[in-house]
Amino acid sequence: MTQTTEAAAVQQPPKPTRARVHRAWFVAAVTFVTIIGAAAFRSVPGLLIDPLHDEFGWSRGTIGAAVSVNLALYGLTAPFAAALMDRFGIRKVVAVALTVIAAGSWLTVWMTAAWQLMLYWGLLVGLGSGSMALAFAATVTNRWFTARRGLVSGILTAASASGQLIFLPLLSWIIERYDWRPAAVTVALAALAVVPFVWLLLHDHPADVGQKPYGAAEFVPKPPPVPGAARRAVTVLLSAVRTGPFWLLAGTFAICGASTNGLIQTHFIPAAHDHHMPVQAAASLLAVIGVFDVVGTIASGWFTDRFEPRRLLAVYYALRGVSLMFLPLLLGPAVHPPMIFFIVFYGLDWVATVPPTLALCREQYGEDSAIVFGWVLASHQVGAAVVAFLGGVARDTFGSYDVVWYASGALCAAAALMALVIRRRAGGEGAVA
Repeated sequence: MTQTTEAAAVQQPPKPTRARVHRAWFVAAVTFVTIIGAAAFRSVPGLLIDPLHDEFGWSRGTIGAAVSVNLALYGLTAPFAAALMDRFGIRKVVAVALTVIAAGSWLTVWMTAAWQLMLYWGLLVGLGSGSMALAFAATVTNRWFTARRGLVSGILTAASASGQLIFLPLLSWIIERYDWRPAAVTVALAALAVVPFVWLLLHDHPADVGQKPYGAAEFVPKPPPVPGAARRAVTVLLSAVRTGPFWLLAGTFAICGASTNGLIQTHFIPAAHDHHMPVQAAASLLAVIGVFDVVGTIASGWFTDRFEPRRLLAVYYALRGVSLMFLPLLLGPAVHPPMIFFIVFYGLDWVATVPPTLALCREQYGEDSAIVFGWVLASHQVGAAVVAFLGGVARDTFGSYDVVWYASGALCAAAALMALVIRRRAGGEGAVA
């Protein structure tokens, strides 16, 4: 066989067998379950602040600093993880990441000093979960889907909320009935349990199974591995920072992280406990946020396929800011209808911002969009890290979280205005601010 014939054979897809359901949906399902497994540890921070404070005497600011390291690394790792997936494949990167999460969670059982909390909870789990961040979902969506990308990105984004829904009530029950250590072990086992599914079922590219991406008109050959993962991630960043839309997207997403992961996920339970609400009741409210987060994020993906993403972002941030302004009036010892309304409303809006933000990254940056989104996600987590730390400091300083709720509400109003500033260039190619 000649070299020309061999090359042609490589480019020609094998004839796939007819299947009622496209393989892309199975890959999306495995990705969904994988993100749920990685999300287990993200349910823990708010539950552990009071137990760690009581057992070791560490200040809430110290514990918040460890949370902030975790959140920052969760974001800063994402663009490099996306580039590593291009180099080594999704399956290998994700399997290693889950193992690192399990190791970090397991080691916290034996910690006795605050620096160990920083190392195990902050560094190891931050690096592992960062490799399982939304850039992972973006990579899967970009490779396996041409149609329904908004819907799929919404479904995969909702996986983190689903993990919160599953693990928060369970972990809060374990901590109240036993101790925080069995909860940490549970998280480690949950991460390890997903590894076999990833290794056996998570294919890197549609070409691996002889199929086109879902909705594609033509077969797409698998691209060769991209060397220099770290260099590529930095190169893409240096290119993106010279464009106005990147800064607007990064700024709005930083505020998104500050008002969700950094604020509500980290400090809602201790804030509710300050008002004499039982910890398990507060954890159940966060789990309810997870229920409606799934609904809101999938709906947002559907909206993103049909409406202008800039306007969607502005609406989402404006409504979130208004709701935060009312939260100090709603906290109390018992769960009452206005608080349930807040929880439902906030859940619907929690990460509804992700599908339109991802759509705008795809619109602006094309093939580099997964890595650019990774950097935008890094800003999300830096915003979350800052508020996770400052929220604890504010509680230590003022004796309440009220100032944090009001400041975050004002930031959300600013994010709504920033989203509206992003404008398309003539012809719809790219955008300028």
